[in-house]
Amino acid sequence: MTTSRPQGEQPRRRAPAGAAVLREDVTEAIRAAVFGELASVGYARMSIEGIARRAGVGKTAVYRRWRSKLHLVLDLVSAIAVQGLPAPDTGSLEGDLRLLYEVTSRALRHPVASQIIPDLQAEAARNPEIAEALQKALREGQHGVASGIVRAAVDRGEIRPGADEDLALDLVSGPLYWRSVVVRADLPKGYLGRLAEVTAAGLRAL
Repeated sequence: MTTSRPQGEQPRRRAPAGAAVLREDVTEAIRAAVFGELASVGYARMSIEGIARRAGVGKTAVYRRWRSKLHLVLDLVSAIAVQGLPAPDTGSLEGDLRLLYEVTSRALRHPVASQIIPDLQAEAARNPEIAEALQKALREGQHGVASGIVRAAVDRGEIRPGADEDLALDLVSGPLYWRSVVVRADLPKGYLGRLAEVTAAGLRAL
């Protein structure tokens, strides 16, 4: 006996037999585990087994989503680049710079970030794929926001039109990155405000 379907009703689509449904909560648990493993043991010693154990899943769950730990880390770095930083809009060049530095400084001081960034930098010197992903993350994240600050300052007349944009981005992004990531020195009280003031003066001089 054949059961008729009401007119206009579409047949339900079934997932192909054997198709894996990737649960988002599992994916997020794996991503969080990667950050934990990078901070704990570093990229070189990180393993799919360790990631799966920390995430509370089987290795198969990881391999369904990423072919290797390299592709997993590249995916995470690219995701960070897309998220980027909030674009400051205080109405002044110095105010925008100070807000950018406050947000960036908090991010760089995070215990996980302070461990992961230097480790990935070391790996980037040996692995062109990681190097390219890090450069993309920096270019689309920090430099993207810095470029917006510079353009807004030009529109307000705080920076002259035609200023060297590459040099401007170096002035905005370089000092705090150097101090926090390369030298890894504590920031004295009032440092970010002074940095914003001096950087704004340098940008106006371009």
